[in-house]
Amino acid sequence: MAPTTRLSFTQFMDLPESEGIVYELDEGELLTEASPTLRHCLTRQRIARAMREFIEARELGLVVEVDFRLSANTVRNPNVAFIEAAQANALDQDRSPIDGAPALAVEAVSPSNRAEDMARKTHQYLQAGCREVWVVYPSLRMIETHSAQGVRQVREPEVLENEDLLHGFSLSLSYIFDGPKTT
Repeated sequence: MAPTTRLSFTQFMDLPESEGIVYELDEGELLTEASPTLRHCLTRQRIARAMREFIEARELGLVVEVDFRLSANTVRNPNVAFIEAAQANALDQDRSPIDGAPALAVEAVSPSNRAEDMARKTHQYLQAGCREVWVVYPSLRMIETHSAQGVRQVREPEVLENEDLLHGFSLSLSYIFDGPKTT
């Protein structure tokens, strides 16, 4: 097992930026994210595109990939995040990480992710005030939604809908996992 690097938030903020390396701080433990696979990137892009089109058309807020400081020594970078307009309007766009949680965080599971790490990350988002977390499982063609109401699984060919946070939004799981149909 690799040694654990422990850092304070201040030490984390002093880390040099490196192209292609994403750092997260998990309750003081420094984590580096592996380079994503093509499937991971495409899944993330398709979700972000669908959300961005819906959210921007209705002026509901922002869809971003940015660091969020969830607690004193926890900084997470969801694959896709939705920030509601009221929160977005109050943000300093030149400051990172954003203090607090997004309204919605989306995490796509990669082969290198461990179940306990994803559960911990989901719990951290919710504890910090995130209203909903989507955990996307490309290999299972499934999305789990986590909120105060509990956990719900959506499996292909079902459509992911979110009436509480994004009223009227729906997303085809086939589109997320396969892309647009070409005929």
